[in-house]
Amino acid sequence: MFHSVDEVIAGLGTQKYICNKHVATVVYLGTALQKPILVEGPAGVGKTELGKVLASALDMDLIRLQCYEGLDEAKALYEWEYAKQLLYTQILKDKIGEILQGSQTLQQAVDCIARQDGVFFSDRFLLPRPLLRALLADKPAVLLIDEVDKSDAEFEAFLLEILSDFQITVPEIGTLKARHIPLVVLTSNNSREMSDALKRRCLHLFIDFPEPQREMEIIKLKVPGVGSQLAEEVVRLLHRVRKLDLKKTPSISETLDWVRALTLLNIKQLDHELVEQTLATLVKYEADVRKASQELKAYLAERRAQQGMAGSEKDHLH
Repeated sequence: MFHSVDEVIAGLGTQKYICNKHVATVVYLGTALQKPILVEGPAGVGKTELGKVLASALDMDLIRLQCYEGLDEAKALYEWEYAKQLLYTQILKDKIGEILQGSQTLQQAVDCIARQDGVFFSDRFLLPRPLLRALLADKPAVLLIDEVDKSDAEFEAFLLEILSDFQITVPEIGTLKARHIPLVVLTSNNSREMSDALKRRCLHLFIDFPEPQREMEIIKLKVPGVGSQLAEEVVRLLHRVRKLDLKKTPSISETLDWVRALTLLNIKQLDHELVEQTLATLVKYEADVRKASQELKAYLAERRAQQGMAGSEKDHLH
């Protein structure tokens, strides 16, 4: 585990994940206190990636549960293998006579069979899903519950027992406690408000789009060979585009895709004629592409005007 906030920053940095001190502090407290971390923020800012790199940095297995509307216990926790149980019953049918031998009454026969419940109701018939796998893992793991806001309120309520006591109740067997407490990371895109009960059990972390300098560091780290001028211009334009009324605001992952496309086309600055044709890698709706294109033209016009003024001042000085 991490022993300090600085160690978190360094550890995640080895996985090419740049985080600020606020993110590192919450992660450190989550690992030290063994508390789940609820990570909220816009789509594409690195919430899911945080869970992944956390597992890599700590050399833990990553167990991921992707949430969606209609997700239930059978898909998230476990399934009971009735077919396997029935097969065992057929195989052991010949042994029933031996078990019942000596029983004088129906009650005695029932009691004899009841004493064999462990054969027919045990974890050998459990098919673990991500939540149960995380609890029964032989060593601590990172449990990533991704996009929990897409699940139903009923499923969110079901999570409370796991997040508070790290145990689950299986009706056929009883209560199963975690062998090792997993490090739980929940992500939410804020499509709906999480309940107070869930938030009370978690440390809260909000990740927003990074400030310009940090986004520049991310681009240079993730896209080796990108020119400094291109990276600076991309970041300046992006922070203008994100202020527009878009159907989907460009995320960091889409920014990186755009920069990779520009680099692949050997574009050094945004006034290249091909830049406008690559905007579809940055924004995903036609209306958004048009707005981004207009903003690009406005940005380039302002830059040319500023360069013209700078040139005039230089000539005046001469």
